[in-house]
Amino acid sequence: MLSPYLIKLKQGLTGLLFFACTIAFQAQTTSSQHSEPLSEAAPESVGISSERLEKISEMIQSSIDENQIPGAVALIAKDGKIIYLKAFGKANAEGKELEKDAVFRIASQTKAITSTAVMMLWEEGKFQLDDPVSKYIPEFENPQVLESFNEADSSYTTKPADKEITIRHLLTHTSGLGYGMIDSDPRIRKIYQKAGVTELFTTANVKIGEVIKKLGKLPLHHNPGEKFTYSMGLDVLGYFVEVVSGQSFSDYLEEHIFDPLEMEDTHFYQPEGSKERLVSVQVKEGGQWKNLEPTFYDPDYPIKGAQTFYSGGAGLSSTAEDYATFLQMYLNKGELNGTRLLSRTTINSILGNHTEDLFGGKNKYHGLAFGVVTPEGQDMGGIGSTGTFDWGGYFNTQYFADPEEDVIGIIMKQTSGGTGDQTGWKFRQMVMASIDD
Repeated sequence: MLSPYLIKLKQGLTGLLFFACTIAFQAQTTSSQHSEPLSEAAPESVGISSERLEKISEMIQSSIDENQIPGAVALIAKDGKIIYLKAFGKANAEGKELEKDAVFRIASQTKAITSTAVMMLWEEGKFQLDDPVSKYIPEFENPQVLESFNEADSSYTTKPADKEITIRHLLTHTSGLGYGMIDSDPRIRKIYQKAGVTELFTTANVKIGEVIKKLGKLPLHHNPGEKFTYSMGLDVLGYFVEVVSGQSFSDYLEEHIFDPLEMEDTHFYQPEGSKERLVSVQVKEGGQWKNLEPTFYDPDYPIKGAQTFYSGGAGLSSTAEDYATFLQMYLNKGELNGTRLLSRTTINSILGNHTEDLFGGKNKYHGLAFGVVTPEGQDMGGIGSTGTFDWGGYFNTQYFADPEEDVIGIIMKQTSGGTGDQTGWKFRQMVMASIDD
C-alpha cells in the first residue's frame, strides 16, 4: 500500500502529465490580439453602399427567375462586420424556402480548412514542408509516373519519378496525383477505379487511411513539382493529420478549428439537429429543377450511410456564416475572438506564391491553401485586390476574401451539371463595386 506522500506525488505527476499532454495537443493558443467575432452592422458604417447591395439582390433574384439556379445564400462582410446575409429561392425541388442558416455541401472549400490544420501542426515543429510524405505514410515511397496504359484491361507500365512527393507538393496540387472519377485523364480514372480508390462523397463504410494507402501505390500524372494537377493531395493530408496528431481527422478539426472559432454547423456529417437544414443538390432536367439522384456518389452523404470517411479534399458541409468566420480568421492574420490558430508569419507564408506560373497564368498563383490574385489579376478587374484569396466547391459554391479591403464574399448554391449560372463572377465583381468610402 502506498504512503500518503507517494499517493500525493503520484497524483501530482499524473496532473503534470495531463497538463503536458493538453499543452502538446493545443495547436491554438490565447492571443494578445482580440478581434471581435463577426457581428451584423449597417453597410454604410463600414463604407459599403446599400443601394449597390440591392443591385446584388436583384442580380441573384434575376438568376433564379431565369432558371439559372434554384436558390442561393449570399454573405458579405467588411471590417469584421456582416453587412449582407440573404437567402433566395428554394432549398429543394419540393419548394422549401431557403433560409440564411442553410447547410451546404462545401466540397472543395474543405481544402483550405485541411491546409490550415496541416499548417497548425507545422507550427508545432512536427514536420517541414519539404519533407517527403513517405516519411509519415510509407506507401508513398518510390513514386512512379504513368508511362503506358492498356485500354483492354486497365493494366499499365510506369517509370520512376525523379523525386519524392513532399508536403508542399500536396498542398499546392503539384504532386502528380490524380482525382479518380473527376480526373481529366480517363486512364487515371480507370486505374483509380480498378484499385478501389474512394475520393469523395461516399456513404460506404470506408476510412481515409485505407484509401490513402492504396493511392500511394498508384502511378502519377507527372513528376512531382512539374505541373499543377488538381488532385487528392488534400485527402492525403487529411490522413497525414491523423498520423502526425494521433487524433482522427474529424476530431482534430473539431477541437482545433471548429470549436475555437465557434463554427457550430461545420462537420463531415451533420448531427441530428441540423439535418433538416441541409440543402438538396438539384439538377435541371427539361427546364425543371429536380433533386439529384445518386450517381457515382450519394448526394445525401452528409446525413446518412456509414459516416466514416473524412475527406480532406471535399467532405465538409457548412453554412455561409461559419465559412465567413473561418475566412475572417485569415483576414485577421490568424486570430479571432482572442484565440490564435496561426501566426501572422505563417499566414504570410500560406498566401505566398508556391507555384510560380504553374497555376492561373499571370492573374493568379496558388499558395498553400488558396488561389491568390496577383497585381496583374487586380489590374484585369473584377476579382479583387492583389492578395485576394479564393476557391470554390463542386456543388457550385464560391468564396473570396480581400485582405486589402477587409472584404469577404460568399455565395452558396447546390447544383450539379451545367445550368447557365453566372452568379459566381457577377457576385464577386459587384461586391467589390459596392465599396463606397
